[in-house]
Amino acid sequence: MEKNMKFPVVDLSKLNGEERDQTMALINEACENWGFFEIVNHGLPHDLMDKIEKMTKDHYKTCQEQKFNDMLKSKGLDNLETEVEDVDWESTFYVRHLPQSNLNDISDVSDEYRTAMKDFGKRLENLAEDLLDLLCENLGLEKGYLKKVFHGTKGPTFGTKVSNYPPCPKPEMIKGLRAHTDAGGIILLFQDDKVSGLQLLKDGDWIDVPPLNHSIVINLGDQLEVITNGKYKSVLHRVVTQQEGNRMSVASFYNPGSDAEISPATSLVEKDSEYPSFVFDDYMKLYAGVKFQPKEPRFAAMKNASAVTELNPTAAVETF
Repeated sequence: MEKNMKFPVVDLSKLNGEERDQTMALINEACENWGFFEIVNHGLPHDLMDKIEKMTKDHYKTCQEQKFNDMLKSKGLDNLETEVEDVDWESTFYVRHLPQSNLNDISDVSDEYRTAMKDFGKRLENLAEDLLDLLCENLGLEKGYLKKVFHGTKGPTFGTKVSNYPPCPKPEMIKGLRAHTDAGGIILLFQDDKVSGLQLLKDGDWIDVPPLNHSIVINLGDQLEVITNGKYKSVLHRVVTQQEGNRMSVASFYNPGSDAEISPATSLVEKDSEYPSFVFDDYMKLYAGVKFQPKEPRFAAMKNASAVTELNPTAAVETF
């Protein structure tokens, strides 16, 4: 990466003023060349974000830390001696918002945390839909096109992965989260502003995604790469472990509905497209077993159902 290139940070408040064109151009450049960008002045109340951060970290200490330590011992990871390539150093739980919320079914979450997460999720849902319309504008698609594709017949799926990445005594031996692209649509990440760890692959180098106070990191999933016919790309990213500090990550995934039909937008295809057409749920069934493998064979397999078994899917992983 050229030394003068900076990770794209977008001030959404500038969309309402004289700098709208430059701001839209920055979003487009980020989608084409990074697959990631960071937004500030996005409209989410800072006090709500502070509350979510505090409650997420408190919840880990009281409800998950011991479980995580028990997991390390059960897998022999409490005393790392050799590099581990098939396990992630993370503690997670999942919240589903759409099509049906499971917030009331998560037993160890306080009512206050539940209420805050419901409010946070709804605001992120609205933000995701606003961002999809901005992408439509940049792509020359009619307003609402991406939301309509994502809707299917039952509406989009939307969920949040709440993660903590505790200190790791030997970070060179295990990743917090192995390199992968995200399967779905658009991802909105509220990450720790003090403990870093998220990296993306750009031009052959791993680049840090800078932690900024009260920002939201946006990245694009495989579905947007297919729909845009490769104009926008999903990008490999990972979480590296740290010796000090517990990194918080609240990642919300705004994805197509299970029966949504995904294919390259006709207006973005000049001749035949290399990208497949499929039903989103079929892609997710494949992705669940090959999450940490390259995306290109997944796309090829969706063009040829018989090729799916050639990817050697492993055990399913929880994902949105």
